[in-house]
Amino acid sequence: MRPQKKIEGKTGQKSFIARPYNKDDMLIIDVKNGESIDQALRRFKRKYRNVQIIKELRARKQFTKPSVQKRNERLKAVYREQRLRNLES
Repeated sequence: MRPQKKIEGKTGQKSFIARPYNKDDMLIIDVKNGESIDQALRRFKRKYRNVQIIKELRARKQFTKPSVQKRNERLKAVYREQRLRNLES
């Protein structure tokens, strides 16, 4: 990932922009007045984790056949279903 860029807006708010590979996938975090950098960084990390960029990068390292992907999805669904049934019992 490319480095972050620091921007200051009209109202004095600072924004940190992480620039992933696609222009459409930018994460923008507005640092509110009086908010510490630690809190803003925590929000950035949470947002980054929710976007699942790391998961996508790891998946793109190697090609997975569509049939294998479907099989893995089915196995995960079966596992989730069994786990839910065990919790209900």
